[in-house]
Amino acid sequence: MTPPRTKRISPASLERRLRALAFDLRWTWCSSAARLFAAVDPVLWEATNHAPLEVLRRVAPPRLAACGEDRGFRALLAETEERRRAYYAATTWFQRTVRGARRKTRIAYFCSEYAVHESIPQYSGGLGVLAGDHLKSASDLGLPLVAVGLLYRHGYYRQELRADGTTRVLYADQDFAEHPLVDTGVTVECPIGTSLVKARVWRMQIGRIPLYLLDADLADEPRVNRELTIGLYRGEPRQRLRQQALLGIGGVRALAAVGETPDVFHLNEGHAALVNVERLRVLVAEGVPFDEALARVRASTVFTTHTPVPAGHDRYAPALAARVLRPLLGELGLPARRLIDLGRERPGDEQEPLCMTILAMRTSARINGVSALHGGVSRAMWQRVFGARTPGEVPIGHVTNGVHTRTWIAPEAEALFERRLRPRRNGGGPRDESWSRLDRVTDAELWELRRRLRRRLVGFVRERLAAQAIRRGADVDEVAGARATFTEDALTIGFARRFATYKRAPLVFRDAKRLARILTDAKRPVQIVFAGKAHPADAPGQAFAQQVHALARKTGFHGRVALIEEYDMHVGRMLTSGADVWLNTPLAPHEASGTSGMKSPLAGGLNLSILDGWWSEGFDGSNGWAIGDGPVADGRARRDARDAESLYRLLEEELVPLFYRRGKGGLPMGWIARMRRSIESIPPRFSAHRMVAEYWDTAYGPAFDDSRG
Repeated sequence: MTPPRTKRISPASLERRLRALAFDLRWTWCSSAARLFAAVDPVLWEATNHAPLEVLRRVAPPRLAACGEDRGFRALLAETEERRRAYYAATTWFQRTVRGARRKTRIAYFCSEYAVHESIPQYSGGLGVLAGDHLKSASDLGLPLVAVGLLYRHGYYRQELRADGTTRVLYADQDFAEHPLVDTGVTVECPIGTSLVKARVWRMQIGRIPLYLLDADLADEPRVNRELTIGLYRGEPRQRLRQQALLGIGGVRALAAVGETPDVFHLNEGHAALVNVERLRVLVAEGVPFDEALARVRASTVFTTHTPVPAGHDRYAPALAARVLRPLLGELGLPARRLIDLGRERPGDEQEPLCMTILAMRTSARINGVSALHGGVSRAMWQRVFGARTPGEVPIGHVTNGVHTRTWIAPEAEALFERRLRPRRNGGGPRDESWSRLDRVTDAELWELRRRLRRRLVGFVRERLAAQAIRRGADVDEVAGARATFTEDALTIGFARRFATYKRAPLVFRDAKRLARILTDAKRPVQIVFAGKAHPADAPGQAFAQQVHALARKTGFHGRVALIEEYDMHVGRMLTSGADVWLNTPLAPHEASGTSGMKSPLAGGLNLSILDGWWSEGFDGSNGWAIGDGPVADGRARRDARDAESLYRLLEEELVPLFYRRGKGGLPMGWIARMRRSIESIPPRFSAHRMVAEYWDTAYGPAFDDSRG
């Protein structure tokens, strides 16, 4: 198709128009926008980890001028701007379906991290990915939501692997000028202990959703206060509690300062529990009696818990909590004991710490886990908090997580499905019915998609391994070997997630000789690519990464197993779209939900997973494979042995034979049938659109009604 004739665009005008697109993070789920920014300077695009503003700052003036003279580039710019215009002109699902007073709802969403894009490293893992997808789907659906978080100078950390596989933790200052941040001009003061912490309020626009981020790293402020937003999940308990106070107390004050007046508050994990303490303070200051204020706060609050392990919930010594919260206690007119009792399983036990999750639950009327299985685990875990005789009496439900389709779908898959299935681009609802039209895509087209994405992944793995080798000073033979690793037509398994020990990354290596036989079969080869980070203080998790690194270099695995360092959203997209099989081996029921396996079917991938988290709902017997039989009360060693045996048996007897069994035209018809079932059954159910709409129906809407009554 010949690009339409458009006039040359001056460099100044072109930069202005590109910056306007870059400051609206809707571009992160618009494929034409990503192509447009990449076209400005493809080398810079990769070097900056896909950061449009940094590309525009660093691009050579002659190159930008050439873009303005190029007809194809100008056509792509016009197309991207038109798509943006059409997005905001469309009538949203919320506008079409919500009537009456509920249309005036304003929802405030609080979370400690947000994964919006890999170029904005304000996230550590799944919680942030979930939060970012939540905001994007809220924008697409038109939900009246505003979000609050902290702006971290170091983000999380950058992971490098030494030659021996040990983790090198690197912290780099983020240049906020390279991020699409707008200074609101507002600074809030947050009383924390004996300090009055000042924080600047920035705004980031996620489509229709404003995300307000608090930044305490201000010149002339005390170092102890500036370090509250230095990085994610760092420091000892005192600093963590002070950081959570800034998120909760400072976040509520920030919303008031910028003129936001929410009706409903959603606390995404216990880090945000102090939101409700600040809201209590505001109501008491207005003359509302404490018990009435607590009832009003509870009625208008939704709380989501993500942690199925008791040890994973933040707990703070009573004396520390009393010191940090002293200013609020004074304004509330409460003794520390009474407030801390709201965060104890046994109120009155002055030795029991303050648990942020319990505090959030006791001050929220609507509480949910993030999968059906996790909801049940949470009811059993917190039975004592609610004085319930049985877990069934505990008022904790569930809203199963989902993923934002257009963020995670591969461009190649998006192009094929848009051409054949004709999904609604703007104004769509919670369920995308276009997936039911998958019969319009031929078997040959599906298999060619799978082959293209696998080839792309193999190229990515080779270049990443080569770059890792070069950084370590490897010789030319090792670098050349890295660029020759993997094969484009071999069955490819992906494993990428946080390297927490319960996720059992090395489980597949339990019987190394047996695995080596599977991987090195000359007629039916298999290859596995790993990626993942452990918390900087998680030595056992880092040891898992080191173990995988060492095994990848051993005879029998070399060239068939790879470990990619610096797991981020870009690596996640490449692996989930490129792998034929997505492997997940958590120790059930420790996976609250998980979302990476929901992304793989968007590109025709198949899940091979323990029946934990979302997969216990998603598996139907024909859309992937289940390892083991789900949660079983047994010792760790026995469970590892049993699950590893199940995994090997599935690989040897089902997956590998099915993948290599070719029929007419060289197509693996049995494998393609499972691909179809995976695509038809998982993306429609496990989307963030469905999740956000479910929050509206079961939590936000009812909470709004209660807040007015």
